[in-house]
Amino acid sequence: MKRRAVIERKTKETDIKISWVLDGAGKAHINTKIPFFDHMLELFTKHGFFDLEIDATGDIEIDYHHTIEDIGIGLGRALKEALQDFSGIKRYGHAVVPMDEALCIFAIDLSGRPNLVFKGNIKGTIGNFDAALIKEFFKAFVNEAKITVHVNILYGENIHHKVESIFKAFGRSLKEAITRDKNIKGPLSTKGVI
Repeated sequence: MKRRAVIERKTKETDIKISWVLDGAGKAHINTKIPFFDHMLELFTKHGFFDLEIDATGDIEIDYHHTIEDIGIGLGRALKEALQDFSGIKRYGHAVVPMDEALCIFAIDLSGRPNLVFKGNIKGTIGNFDAALIKEFFKAFVNEAKITVHVNILYGENIHHKVESIFKAFGRSLKEAITRDKNIKGPLSTKGVI
C-alpha cells in the first residue's frame, strides 16, 4: 500500500492543496506561482522519488513569505499523516550533495520532536526570490512534521547552486528516513513510540 496524504490549507493569505505519495516515481506537478520555488520542489520530488502535487495561491503581490511558509506547514502535516505512527521505517536519513561549487550536508531524524539547525550563508536574491525564505520553509515543515532537520551548507559561491543542493539533499535524506525495513517492528525507538 502506498503511503499518501492530501492536505488543504486555506487562510486569508493563502489557499493550498497538496497531494503527496511517498512511494512514488519522482513525478511533480507544482504550481505555487513562484517559479524558483516550484523548481526547488520539483528537484525535491525527483530526488526523493515522491509523487507530489501542489496547487497554491497566495498574497505574492505583498511578498512570497506567507505562501512559502504555508506550503511548509502543509507538507509537514502531509508527511505526518502519510507516516501515521512511523512504524517500520529507518527513521534517519542523510545526504551529501554537491551542486557545482556548492556542497550541502543534510540530515533528518523522524523523531517526534521539532528542531531545525540551519547553518550556512544563503543571503541574497535569485531573480526576485529572497533566499532567506528557504529557512522559513524548513522551520514551518519541521514544526508541523515534528521532526529534526540539520542543514549545513559547507561552501559555495552561487546562491542558486547552494539552494539547489539543499533541496536535492532534502529529497534524498527524507527518502532514506522513510524507507521501510522488515527488521524494524513498530517505531525505531526504545520508548516504543515516536
